[in-house]
Amino acid sequence: MKKTLTLIGFILLTLGIKAQSQVLKIEDCYQLARKNYPLTKQHALIEKTKEYSIQNAAKGYLPQINIFGQATYQSAVTSIPVKIQGLDIPTLTKDQYKAYVELDQTIYDAGTIKNQQRTYEANAIVDSQKLEVELYKLKSRINDLFFGTLLLDGQILQNELHKKDIELGLKKTEASVANGVALKSSADLLKAELLQANQNTIALKASRKAYLDMLGLFINQPTDETTVLAKPGPIAISQEIKRPELLMYDYQNKSLDIQDKQINAAILPRLNLFLQGGAGRPGLDMLKNSFDPYYIGGIRLNWSLSGLYTQKKQKLLVDINRRNIDLQKETFLFNTNFDLRKQNADIAKLQQLIASDDEIIDLRTHVKNTSLAQLENGVINTNDYLTNVNAEDNARQNKILNEIQLLMTLYQQQTTTGN
Repeated sequence: MKKTLTLIGFILLTLGIKAQSQVLKIEDCYQLARKNYPLTKQHALIEKTKEYSIQNAAKGYLPQINIFGQATYQSAVTSIPVKIQGLDIPTLTKDQYKAYVELDQTIYDAGTIKNQQRTYEANAIVDSQKLEVELYKLKSRINDLFFGTLLLDGQILQNELHKKDIELGLKKTEASVANGVALKSSADLLKAELLQANQNTIALKASRKAYLDMLGLFINQPTDETTVLAKPGPIAISQEIKRPELLMYDYQNKSLDIQDKQINAAILPRLNLFLQGGAGRPGLDMLKNSFDPYYIGGIRLNWSLSGLYTQKKQKLLVDINRRNIDLQKETFLFNTNFDLRKQNADIAKLQQLIASDDEIIDLRTHVKNTSLAQLENGVINTNDYLTNVNAEDNARQNKILNEIQLLMTLYQQQTTTGN
């Protein structure tokens, strides 16, 4: 535990991080990325679209008002070829006119309006779930950036330990050169290696800054070299797949069920009340050749059988769409299970590496403790002892890097399963 705290402290010192630095947790990054991603605003648009569409469909229950007008000229008109003394029967003019308003009130529509409203609701649910699928992809991108930064932290630390080894070797060599027992070229070689290690530090810190800048863009939070990413703890993973794509496929199938009901309703009769009021020449009295008002009211049955021509093919199309959805679901599960198998293999490999790291650390610790006794007895010099100390630190850092890679794979697997 003390060794781990020392290493963490060294990382903070290496990166120039102060105690009051911003600390980010991966769960907070998930939430902030979802909250600030522009696509999230589409949820409100989908909801409004559904609301307006359902309200418009409901207007079908209200009386429908239609205005008609007609002016015609015909080659012949109805006449009575009988003359009655004292009775003047007018002859209709060949130009005739009609204008009227009709109110139509639905009594029975075979559930057409209700199914239409359900269709709008189902489509909105499908669209919302598609949006959830897109937003879920943010987790993978956050995983890459978050754990990529943690890995860079470990690599920066490892590079600093490497520089310490070079500096110790350089110090020892320069002393030998000064005493005339080593060539100057030996020291120049170590200096070149030290310059290369310094370049690696610059490159690693630049990469870390780039990763943090991208992470900050996703979560809409300022980040800089003082930002600390909290290392998450190990998590228990379930192999059960609970991804939002599965819900999307289920919602799409339910939408097809409503389409099937619409097809059945299309061949059923409709029953309406209607009221007509207007004026025309002639009016309802065909023997009166003048503009007269009139009205007609009643009940109307409308039964269109043309839907029988296409009903079978429409149902087949719905069935094809349903099979397409099932194939998409099957393909998704296949690919997801493939990814899970690969991740399981990676997890097993990393766990074995970590177990091997423990053995290496034990051996390095034993060598260091032995060299301490040798140093006290003058068998080895200080530089040899420090080399063994740094070798132990290096072994511990390899374990830290493997642990971060294991954590990253575990969280990637959690994202893959949707748990």
